[in-house]
Amino acid sequence: MDARILDYMQRYKFKKLVICNDTDSGLRAVIAIHSTRLGPATGGLRMWTYASEEDAIFDALRLARGMTYKYAAAGVNLGGGKAVIIGDPKKDKTEALMRAMGRFIDQQGGEYITGEDVGTTLDDMETLYSETDHVVTLPVHAGGAGDISPATALSSVLATKACALRVWGTADLAGRTVALQGLGVCGFKALKLIVDEGATVIVSDVDADKVKAAIAEFGVTAVAPDQIYDQNVDIFAPYALGAVINDDTINRLRCKVVAGSANNILAEERHGDELQARGIVYAVDYIANSGGTIFDTDRFRKGGFQAERAWANVRRVYDRTLEVFAIADAEGIPYYKAADQLAERRIAALDGVRLLETKKR
Repeated sequence: MDARILDYMQRYKFKKLVICNDTDSGLRAVIAIHSTRLGPATGGLRMWTYASEEDAIFDALRLARGMTYKYAAAGVNLGGGKAVIIGDPKKDKTEALMRAMGRFIDQQGGEYITGEDVGTTLDDMETLYSETDHVVTLPVHAGGAGDISPATALSSVLATKACALRVWGTADLAGRTVALQGLGVCGFKALKLIVDEGATVIVSDVDADKVKAAIAEFGVTAVAPDQIYDQNVDIFAPYALGAVINDDTINRLRCKVVAGSANNILAEERHGDELQARGIVYAVDYIANSGGTIFDTDRFRKGGFQAERAWANVRRVYDRTLEVFAIADAEGIPYYKAADQLAERRIAALDGVRLLETKKR
């Protein structure tokens, strides 16, 4: 184990990292548990072709920590966790591999609850469910909320509108220009919402078929994936993978707002400081993309899943984004630090309640 991994875990107070191997199915995976202070560590299961095992581990760790803050800021009583499988979901995914992963999740005894993520589907979740009860994202017929991507797309667009209000004094996106990166399930749904708002959109994706579909359905303009950063637009909207705001791209941005559904948009926290210094308003990723998890986990609340309640909570992402801006202004800190404060205050407050309850007992 690289000592840097353990250093990273100590620095950010991780609870556990589980290395998973099943030689028969070819499974190579990790489960990262950051915190269980608010409840079981919960977060999606990603499958991706990582360049190295270390990259996979650090991705799981970063994503798990992000889930802790996402749930805390969203008012959901769950902790942060994440799992990743190393492999190509189009070539390497099999029923045996997914069932092996389900058994590893089950061995955590409920300390980690999984869900759908990049490279996995609702069908995969149902396969996992045959091996473990600790699955949150499930089809409706299996007792879950079904497809959560519309909720993630909606919350991300609402966060974008909150940014527009801060920059231009109106949340209306009509007449705005948007560079949208990534046309996956969520990105495609967000594209429709943004086009319906009256914005002009430039898109990019590594999958040429998705780009063709977007052009055919919405009449948008497309550019090559590496050119999306150079577009002279009002809003840069990352809906693909993380770390897209980095040393190589930040100088190329020609926008006033960065807002999308991608996780871990900032390669490093200092890039959030740089956005602030450049006057770019940033919708903190785990606030903006929390709609899916809010919708998904509603079934854990009293009375089970209630769609009206779930959608109402998703729509609160707009006000929560404005709350982050208010904290940033009051404390004189960057947006990402303000969002962390929002989450940390809730964790600390609930820790205080539990301590008081323990003393009473």
